[in-house]
Amino acid sequence: MTVTEELIQPKEVIQKLTLVFLGAIFLAIVAIVGWYLHEISDPYVSEVLSATGSIDRGKAIFEINCAGCHGINADGVVGPSLHHVQKHKSKISLIQQVVSGKTPPMPKFQPSPQEMADLLSYLEEL
Repeated sequence: MTVTEELIQPKEVIQKLTLVFLGAIFLAIVAIVGWYLHEISDPYVSEVLSATGSIDRGKAIFEINCAGCHGINADGVVGPSLHHVQKHKSKISLIQQVVSGKTPPMPKFQPSPQEMADLLSYLEEL
């Protein structure tokens, strides 16, 4: 073997790096899709997402349960403003936020699937 045959060719390095990069992208996509499928497999989440929400009922639910911290117009008081919240959080993460109470001082709140669908409809309109 000559010295040039023993050296790694730049073309080979680029091909290997490309394969590694494409493999990493593929794994990331598989992980994201898997996580999403896991999230929507929750019966409560699935039922909420399949229900048709009412903005008016969602507003009433918001005023009773959420306005104390988020303000009557959802502008934020103790809790943050919820205007355009759908741009920052998916429906699934909004559902989890409401029912989990994992972000203090937000309390745990367990609306029925229909009430949650109504609340989501209202939040989407803010």
